[in-house]
Amino acid sequence: MRRLAPTLCAGLLACALAGTAVAAAEPPRIGLVLGGGGARGAAHIGVLEVLEELRVPVHCVAGTSMGALVAGAWTAGSSPARMRKELDAANWSDLFLDLTAYRDLNLRNKQLVQRFLPGSELGLTPRGLMAPPGVVAGQKIKLFFDQLARAELGEPDLSRLALPVALIATDIGTGERVVFRDGPLTQAMRASMSVPGLLAPAEIGGRRLVDGGLVDNLPVAEVRDLCKPDVVIAVNVGSPLLKPDEIGSLLSVTAQMVNILTEQNVTRSIAQLGPNDIYIRPDLDGISATDFDRHAEAAARGRTAAQSVAAQLSRLSLPRAAYAAWHKRFDEGERAPPKVDAIEISPLLRVDPLVVAQHLHQEVGKPLDTVQLSRDLVNVYGQGDFEQVDYRLVREDGRNVLRIQATEKPWGPEYLRMGLALSSTLRQGSGYALRVAWHRTWINRAGGELMAVGELGNPNGASIEWFQPLAPASRWFFDAAAGYRGQRLDLFADEDRISEYVIEQARAELGLGMSFGALGRARLGIHATSWHPSLRTGLPLLDGGTVRKHGLAFSLDLDHLDRRFFPTDGWAVKLGVVDNRGGPKADYTRASLELRHAWSRGPWVYGSRLSWTGSPRGRLPSHDSASLGGFLNLSAYSIGQVAGDSARYAHVRSEHVIGRMPLGMRGDMRLGTAVELARVSSSFIPTRHSGTLYSLTAYVGGDTPFGPVYLGLAHSFAGVTNAYLFIGAP
Repeated sequence: MRRLAPTLCAGLLACALAGTAVAAAEPPRIGLVLGGGGARGAAHIGVLEVLEELRVPVHCVAGTSMGALVAGAWTAGSSPARMRKELDAANWSDLFLDLTAYRDLNLRNKQLVQRFLPGSELGLTPRGLMAPPGVVAGQKIKLFFDQLARAELGEPDLSRLALPVALIATDIGTGERVVFRDGPLTQAMRASMSVPGLLAPAEIGGRRLVDGGLVDNLPVAEVRDLCKPDVVIAVNVGSPLLKPDEIGSLLSVTAQMVNILTEQNVTRSIAQLGPNDIYIRPDLDGISATDFDRHAEAAARGRTAAQSVAAQLSRLSLPRAAYAAWHKRFDEGERAPPKVDAIEISPLLRVDPLVVAQHLHQEVGKPLDTVQLSRDLVNVYGQGDFEQVDYRLVREDGRNVLRIQATEKPWGPEYLRMGLALSSTLRQGSGYALRVAWHRTWINRAGGELMAVGELGNPNGASIEWFQPLAPASRWFFDAAAGYRGQRLDLFADEDRISEYVIEQARAELGLGMSFGALGRARLGIHATSWHPSLRTGLPLLDGGTVRKHGLAFSLDLDHLDRRFFPTDGWAVKLGVVDNRGGPKADYTRASLELRHAWSRGPWVYGSRLSWTGSPRGRLPSHDSASLGGFLNLSAYSIGQVAGDSARYAHVRSEHVIGRMPLGMRGDMRLGTAVELARVSSSFIPTRHSGTLYSLTAYVGGDTPFGPVYLGLAHSFAGVTNAYLFIGAP
C-alpha cells in the first residue's frame, strides 16, 4: 500500500490537472454594460464593431439611457452598421420636436400656432391647472425607437431577444430603480431615455419613469445578476462634471446637479469591477450629451477606445466557426414587413376614431409601410388631442393586426392658451399685446370647439368663436364669431404723426366652409360690423359717428409654407373679398390678394411677397383703407403711414442662417436684407409719399419658440428711416 500511495497520489493529481485544463478550455461568460450619456452613447456602436471584428461573444447585456437604446436595438437584430445608417439618416433636430410640421397642420391649427405660443398650453382639469409633463412628449423619438428595434416585424419582447437584456429606468415618484427584463422593448427604451425636464416621463404599469442614469448609469451589478458573467465589459460614456466657471445659469446648475447624481452612482459601479473585467472610457471630450448630429464622430471614438484594449479583448475571442454559431442568433436577415390583415384603433374617450383613421394611408392587404405610418401618426399627434400615438403589430387568430394606440391628453380637452408680443419702433414708440384664451375642444361628438379670447394692450378686446365640423373628420364646417376690439390708428402727414385715434369695432359673423386638409380652406359667410373712431390726440381728420355695415365675405386661404414665421420653403395664397352695405360710408367692396414664396439653398433662404388691396366696387373709406407700413410691409414707413383706396406691394429678401435653436426647440436666427417697393393710389391725406415708394431693410431675427423675434433698420429713397425691435406672436 505504501508503494501504491505515491502512484495513487500522482494519478489523482494528474486527473485534477486534467480537469482544470478542461475547465480552462471552456470560454468565459461575458456580460456587456452600456452606460448612459445622451448623444455620447453613439460611442457604443464603435465598441460593438470592434467586438464583432475580434469575435468576442456576449452572453448578456445591461444598458441605461442611450446605452439602453443601443443594447435594445442590437439584441433585436440591428447590426452596428444598420444603427450607424439609421442614426445618419435621422433628423435629430426634428426628432426632438413633437410638433407636426407646420405645413401638415390644417388651417385651424395653423391659426392657433400663429396666435398663441405653442408651449403656453395649460389644461383646466378637475384637479386644477395641469401643464404638459415635459418640453418634448417623445412622440417622434418613440417612433424612431420602433424603427431601430424593427417593430414592423412585430413589437420585440425583452424576454425573447437574442440575448438576456436588462434596461434601467427611474421611478420619478419614488426614486426607485426600475429594471426591465421582459415586456415591450421599445417602451423600456423610451422609459430609460426620458431625460427629466426634456422628455416627458413614460407611464408604464402605473409608474412615471424617467432616465435610469439618475440611479444606475453604468449597471455593472445588474449584468452580474443577469447571467453571472466571468468577465464584464463596461463602457462608460457619461458626461463629466462642469467646471466651476461653466456654471452660472439656472439651467447649468440643474445640469450639474444631475451630473453629480450620475457620477456618484457610476463611481460605485466602477468599484465593483474586478481584475478580470475590462473598463472602456472613450475620449469624448468636446461632444456633449445633446450633440446627436456628431454621432458618427462619437462612434469613431468608441471604436478607438475599444481598439486600445484589443489585447485584453482578444483573449476572449472565439474561433471563427464557434463565433459564427454564436452570432447566428442575430441574423434576422432582410425579412420583408408582413402584410397587414386588419387595422384597429384603440378605444377613445372623447375623440372620434374617424379623426385618427382619416390620417392613415396604410391599406389592408398590403405590406406594412413604417415610413408612411410614422408620418401619419405624427400628423395624428399634431391635431392636438393626444399625448402619444403609437402602433403595435400583433398576431391574432392567424392574422397580422395593426393596432393604433392613441392616448388622449390627460390635461385636455379644456385649455388655457397665451400669446404675448412686445414691440418698439423708432417712429411709433413701444407697445405690447397680451392675448389669453379659454379653449374647449370636443364639445360634441362631431368635434365642435369653443374659444373665448381676451386681448390687452394694442389691441384691447374680447371675442367668442365657435367652430363646428358637420360630422367627425368632415371637410365641411360652419363657424360663428362675435367680438369687440379697440385698436390704435395713427394718421400721418408725410413723416409727422398728426392724429392718434382708437378705432372701436364690434363684429358678428357666420360662415360655411370647406377644408382642403393641410393645404387650406375656402369660406363664405355673412357679417354685421359697427365702426366708431375716438380721437386721442391731434387733428380731427376722421368723421365722427358710428358706421354700421353688413354683407357677404369670401376667403380662400392656401398655406404650404414650412414655418409659421420666417419660412424656409413653400408658398401661400390668401384671397379675401368683403362686400359691404349699409349707407354712403359703407357701400363698397374690399378685395385683397397676397402671394408668398420661400426657398432655400444651404444656409441661405430667399423669399418674396406680392400683395394688392383695392375696391372693385365703390371707394374704400378711411377706416377700412388699403394701408402699408411696418416690418417687411414697406419697412421704412410706420404702420398705416401711407394709405389710400388701393395699394400694391412687393419685396424680395435674402437671409443667411447664423444659428439654430437648442435641441427640443424649433427655429433659427438669420441675418437678412430686403428690397421693397409699393404704390398707393388715391391717398386720403395729401402727402409727398406718392408714386412708387422704396425701402431697403437690414435685420437680424428669426422664428423662435416665443414667436418671431427681430431687430431691423430700414431706409427709403425719400429720406424716411425706421427701426424695429419685436418679440412674440403679433
